[in-house]
Amino acid sequence: MRVATFNINGIGSRLPALLDYLEEKKPDVACLQELKAPQERFPLAEINAAGYGAIWQGQKSWNGVAILARGVDPVEVTRGLPGDDSDKQSRYLEAVVNDIVVACLYLPNGNPAPGPKFDYKLAWFERLIARAQQLIDTGAPVVIAGDYNVMPTELDVYKPERWLTDALFRPESREAFHRLIGQGWTDSLRAMHPDEVIYTFYDYFRDAYGRNAGLRIDHLLLSPALAPALRAAGTDHDIRGKAKPSDHVPTWIELDLSALATQKAAGKR
Repeated sequence: MRVATFNINGIGSRLPALLDYLEEKKPDVACLQELKAPQERFPLAEINAAGYGAIWQGQKSWNGVAILARGVDPVEVTRGLPGDDSDKQSRYLEAVVNDIVVACLYLPNGNPAPGPKFDYKLAWFERLIARAQQLIDTGAPVVIAGDYNVMPTELDVYKPERWLTDALFRPESREAFHRLIGQGWTDSLRAMHPDEVIYTFYDYFRDAYGRNAGLRIDHLLLSPALAPALRAAGTDHDIRGKAKPSDHVPTWIELDLSALATQKAAGKR
């Protein structure tokens, strides 16, 4: 089972690129961020024609998340991150796909920092940490995938000295991410490539993609119940070099779900 996360950076203008990606790479699950389209403008007919079921949470001009599943309809669990009923930004969805709980998120950017946007980022992070603990406590196999807008370590950013005051790299942001991981989540890409420089975002300016001057801010975290199924992780780096690309690179994992069945059977003995 291949699960991918992809900040599409505008599903309206980049729908052809998205459909090409789905046809070429065929992820079983694709978590999308930054739809930048209201609920009624989501291209469901085109997504269905590509062989995918979908749930989504749109928002005019900004934000927006979706979960696509190849050949099946995701079963929605939660719409919106719990913990603040006044927060109307479209940044979080949960669904069940093939008995796996899939959470898709678009964590706030937080710039400029310090300031109200950074405060919102940190408060959102705390709500995520609370929800993530609830998910672990269920004992279910869970993946939390999306654009976290955090570079966890210096290995995850080109020239880290230039980012020290940025909301994506400030100590508060990284500390929150590491507390999240400390609950027992596996950072899948880093687990498979502990020392490799891998980026998932490249700015459109200064030939960042050509120079490999990027950031790793898109992550797929696996719960303790799902981590044993991890077999591979990587990025579809070539997608960033195609026509009218997003500034993000699709990031993916391969899961062997038979490993979960074997583990479950062993636990019953």
